[in-house]
Amino acid sequence: MLKLNAVKSEKIWGYELWIASTHPNGCQKEFESFAGGDYPLLVKVIQADDVLSVQVHPDDALAAKFEGCRGKTECWYILSAEKDAKLIYGMKDEYPEAELKAAIDGNRLEDYMKSVSVKPGDFAYIPAGTVHAIGGGLRLLEVQQSSDVTYRLYDWGRGRECHIEKGIACIKNLEAQKLVHFPGRFECPYFTLEEVSVDTSLSFEMNPLVESGPASRTLIYIIEGSGKINGEDCAAEDIFAFEPREKVSLDGKMRVMKIIPAAE
Repeated sequence: MLKLNAVKSEKIWGYELWIASTHPNGCQKEFESFAGGDYPLLVKVIQADDVLSVQVHPDDALAAKFEGCRGKTECWYILSAEKDAKLIYGMKDEYPEAELKAAIDGNRLEDYMKSVSVKPGDFAYIPAGTVHAIGGGLRLLEVQQSSDVTYRLYDWGRGRECHIEKGIACIKNLEAQKLVHFPGRFECPYFTLEEVSVDTSLSFEMNPLVESGPASRTLIYIIEGSGKINGEDCAAEDIFAFEPREKVSLDGKMRVMKIIPAAE
């Protein structure tokens, strides 16, 4: 077991904590050694005091074509939310490329996007190609492919560089995703998440989806509460990495998220 130390990145809208990463832009060297190389996931805590840019991420094929790297499918688990906090989560309909470009140029893209209210415990799955933005007043856990490729479509007049051509090329007319309260378990082609509640004590063995290599390392993130994990003190927002088939003992009162990479 290894307790991971966050890498903090200040932003104009708040900050990010890269809490499990071997990505070059925020690599935890001790975790890289523990994983034995390039870990396929990147896990963050995002504190959004103001709205983030409207953005989209490429899938694996377009990321390889444009940037020579992985794509970026991700998900959000809402940790805390101020009253009336919202996410931008997809488009209202399918639109021609020219219409979207005109909306961006005319600062009208907001009219084309879906906005949804959120509360703690809500969950949003964001496959690559989904237009999205995190609103102000939110703190969330983000689990994603280990990629740092973001194409901004719209930045609320803040003047940062946007990536209109590549971004529009990445937008997919995906089946509408729905914001849900986290169902306890979630699977996608890149990872599995499983929420576990502990009232006094619980023991289990980590069962990876991959038996060897970096993807065989599984993670446990403390959502809330405190106690001990394999005898070591733990509290909310701590995260630990485990060897394949390692035995885990949780003591205390807490809710945790198991994060399990899939095979690449």
